[in-house]
Amino acid sequence: MRTNLPRAILEVHYESAAQKYLRSLKPENHMEATPQATQREITLASLALVHERRPEVQFFNELLVQYSVGNRHKPGQVVPDNMVVVHSEPIHAIGHYSLALQPVAPFWVMEYVSKSSERKDYVVSMRKYEEDLKVPYYLVFYPENDELTLFRHNGTKYLSVLPDGVGLHAVPELEMAVSLVDGWARYWFRGEMLPLPGELLRSLDRANRETARQRVRADEAEQEIALLRAELQALRDTGSKAS
Repeated sequence: MRTNLPRAILEVHYESAAQKYLRSLKPENHMEATPQATQREITLASLALVHERRPEVQFFNELLVQYSVGNRHKPGQVVPDNMVVVHSEPIHAIGHYSLALQPVAPFWVMEYVSKSSERKDYVVSMRKYEEDLKVPYYLVFYPENDELTLFRHNGTKYLSVLPDGVGLHAVPELEMAVSLVDGWARYWFRGEMLPLPGELLRSLDRANRETARQRVRADEAEQEIALLRAELQALRDTGSKAS
């Protein structure tokens, strides 16, 4: 598919290809193992926090990526579990992310593999990320095996990113890192592990309880001060009468 065609024609072409892809999916393609769903929630929650600090870091969930492959009329297609793109302006992608229509290519893709799932061929997907799209970073995580590997593209192929001294696999361009914690892929930003919603809620509850305790202590201190002032005034009054 020629990418120098008018945008309107490209939009029709890629939308048609996306709809055809959706119609081709079988029921088992929609069935997701629980570990995969849990990891997806962790990733989305973490990336949402990063986006608040760095708005150009934008992320997507199970979005069809379409791209031109040589002179083939049919575009290449792949669906990462999660995907990160880096762009200063908001990315609008509804139903599919077609490279010919978007300002930037994927920067980081994540796949969560389950032996019991037949949703996709992960070997084929990795080849597409590595050879066709040349996505700079690729994370593959096997929840059932507690196995996580981060790959970085060197321009020719993927090489695994070795962990640093504290076990973190770095993505320096995003000020991020990833590592296994309690059996899940957890993310770091600027040296701090990103909290999950439940962890944030517990922290908020602790902060609220501490604030309430401090308020009680402050009230008690004010009452004690008022009592001491009253006692001091009583002593002064007694002294005045005695004189």
